[in-house]
Formats: sequence, structure tokens, C-alpha cells
Amino acid sequence: MNQPFDLVMFDLDGTLIATAPEIFDAVNDTLRRFDLPEVTQEQVNDWIGHGTRELLIQALAHSGKTNLATVRESDTLVLIAAEFDKHYQSRCGTRSHLYPQVRETLVALRERGVKLAVVTNKEGRYTDTVLDVHQLSPLFDRVVSGDTLPAKKPDPTGIQSCLDAFAVPPRRALFVGDSSIDVATARNAGVTVWVLPYGYNMGQPIEACAPDRVIPDCSVLLN
Repeated sequence: MNQPFDLVMFDLDGTLIATAPEIFDAVNDTLRRFDLPEVTQEQVNDWIGHGTRELLIQALAHSGKTNLATVRESDTLVLIAAEFDKHYQSRCGTRSHLYPQVRETLVALRERGVKLAVVTNKEGRYTDTVLDVHQLSPLFDRVVSGDTLPAKKPDPTGIQSCLDAFAVPPRRALFVGDSSIDVATARNAGVTVWVLPYGYNMGQPIEACAPDRVIPDCSVLLN
């Protein structure tokens, strides 16, 4: 069987790894440190997608009953972000887990000679930790985090950098994600996009994003 794609790129949170529980823990660790009300797991799930700094800003705005602009302009944001960094680094890998068929699919795709990449909005220091904890780092040929390049998803720069690195035309590449951000990114880059229904899409049904395909799990990539 001819492999339809020479390059497969993946989002991370909600696509390869269920990370929301430990992000939730780190956010509330931070809020307690500053005597702020805690947030719920559902709220954290809905804030995932734009990177952990933006998620922290969302949590601070909600907990402090203020707006996002006020949080971003606050003199204390740097201090709070540093506290969050400490907590999230210690929490990485404690309550996250791979989704079904992820490792098996990645191994099989590599054996077929497919190039594999991660393109995520998660900051690089967290991306590296999560991939290492779950022993996925050796399976990827390229990792693009939210702070690797000047722009992040839905800007197509991350995808384009992967296409360029492996000299793969857009028609021979696939992006696999779980959110409207992923669909928009793939569309902006001109590549096919498949999505998984179990991730984090800011509380919205994934079908509304009009992806090329909704797949039940990653093993479909091997068909």
C-alpha cells in the first residue's frame, strides 16, 4: 500500500497526550499561592489551545474577576508566571497520559519512512518535558513549540517550517489536531487536516470546524 503522506504533523495537548489534569493542578497550585479562588477542570480544558501563558492569563482574569487586558498589563504577571512555571514543571507527567494507539501509530509510521513532527502552541520548555516523560521525543523528526518561531498557530509558519525542512509539498502532508485552531492552521498552510474528537476545542463541537476528516483515534493513520 502506498503511504498517502510523506509528512504527518501533530498537535500535542488533546491530540497525542491528555495533559489537562496536570495543567489544572499547576494552575490551582499557582492561584492558591496568591490567595486567589481556584478554577475548575472544565474551565482549564476550555482555555487550552493558545499556549500555557495565555491559559494562565485566562485563569487569573476569571479568578480575579477582571478582564484579560488588565491581567496582561499587571506588574505582578511576571511574578505569577514564574510561580506557574515552577509548579507546571513539577507537575509535567504526573497526571497526563497518551491517548489510545498513539505510540503504536507513531512507531509504525516511522517504520514506513514517514517524517513526523509536533507543532504546538505549548512553550518549548513544557513541550520538551512532556514528550520526554512519555518517551515520545525519539519518535519525532522535528518539534515546533509556541516559542520556537516568531508566530504560532493559527499562523501557518510552524507547518511551513516543517514542509521546508523535509522538502515535502503541502499535498503530501497531513496535520492531525483536536481544535479549531489546528484546523485554521492547516487551512492557512494548505495541508489536509484530520481531527480527533476527544481533545480540547474550547468547549465547541469539533465538527463545526469543518476538518477534512474526524477520526476516532490515531490508528486510522495506518489504514
